[in-house]
Amino acid sequence: MSLSVVILAAGKGTRMRSSLPKVLHRVADKPMVGHVIDAARQLNAVNIYIVYGFGGEILKATLTENTTSNDLTFVEQRDQLGTGHAVDMASPFLKDDEDVLVLYGDVPLTKVSTLENLLAVKPENGMALLTVNLANPNGYGRIVRHDNTVVGIIEQKDASTEQLLINEINTGILLANGGDLKRWLSNLSSDNAQGEYYLTDIIAACHKEGKVIATAHPETEVEVEGANNRVQLASLERAYQLREAEALMIAGASLRDPSRIDIRGKVIIGQEVQIDINCIFEGEVFLANGVQVGANCILKDCVIGENSIIKPNSIIEQAVVGDECSVGPFARLRPGTTMNRDSHVGNFVEMKKTTLGEGSKAGHLTYLGDTIIGARVNIGAGTITCNYDGVNKFQTIIDDGAFIGSNSSLVAPVFIGINATVGAGSVIAKDIEAEQLGVARGKQKNISGWQRPTKKS
Repeated sequence: MSLSVVILAAGKGTRMRSSLPKVLHRVADKPMVGHVIDAARQLNAVNIYIVYGFGGEILKATLTENTTSNDLTFVEQRDQLGTGHAVDMASPFLKDDEDVLVLYGDVPLTKVSTLENLLAVKPENGMALLTVNLANPNGYGRIVRHDNTVVGIIEQKDASTEQLLINEINTGILLANGGDLKRWLSNLSSDNAQGEYYLTDIIAACHKEGKVIATAHPETEVEVEGANNRVQLASLERAYQLREAEALMIAGASLRDPSRIDIRGKVIIGQEVQIDINCIFEGEVFLANGVQVGANCILKDCVIGENSIIKPNSIIEQAVVGDECSVGPFARLRPGTTMNRDSHVGNFVEMKKTTLGEGSKAGHLTYLGDTIIGARVNIGAGTITCNYDGVNKFQTIIDDGAFIGSNSSLVAPVFIGINATVGAGSVIAKDIEAEQLGVARGKQKNISGWQRPTKKS
């Protein structure tokens, strides 16, 4: 049976003290509702309906930006009349012969495996609920059972003293047949303490029809926790990061301190990977066997080859670092950079759209932009490639074995030949052929009797 997902995302989130819709506040640098949409897609949902209210335009713009997916349908809930009313806004789109899963845009940490379990327990003639037992269930709707059979859910404000002692609570996440769901929603009443249409009332309707109500449970409570303020949002962030850190360690990585790592995307690792504190990983990062990442590094959409060392405080973005390389400390590799095997860049070296050949080195204080560097090249301290004339970019090519002296400026477009040498302090604007020495300096003048400046009173 096909699956559609309804995600409730209409809440303003007043306690966030923000102009953003609540579900757009971020966990791991992704909107909370983005995590929920990802889970729905991993379940192979045919349709995903986003029920929105406050801030609809920015919500739609954010969720459709930089994506080619067309599986999202936005459904407006103009009046905030409860969760049952919110789901009912999607009723015109739902099919009678499909399953419908209801999720929440501010509950971002529900595991796909948990939702798969929920799908698995749903009876053919009935519905499935995700419930959880809490030591302190205060504020939540309670699961009411008779002879261990679920017969309904009672909201806290409507619960009796005896019902308030129940520890099994409703998470709000449920799965039902589309035809059943639409029928139950159409019969909801707002005759309750809040004057709202409760989605939870459909459980009693299901029981009344003699249908079976099955339950599934998450592995941990945090999977079903939402964020209503920034304190709770920070708590979800830490829970997410600890989960990702544990996954890395189970996969074989050594983390100096699992509580001090931020993963804002996907990290794929080989064996014997070591990661120091305060590192940030964004986008998709691949760390091959034996990689070491020093403290305070930022890695984004990059590949790091076997046994390479990323020293502290380095930034690598959309770059490829080959095997046996070293980067940093305090180095920056910008988009389009490739370091080949056994190449090295040191402190305060920046490269963009540059290839550093096998065994080549740029030790310190260097900028290399739009540059192709061959094998076994030495780039002296303070070297820059002058690749930009204010309008256009130009390329510098440095062939195998060249030696670039310190404090040199290579004015592109320019070519440095095999085993050529550039004298320190040179401004090179013309090609240097193989084996040649290029020197371009102003004539030195020594002045006798020079009076050094004195401090003015």
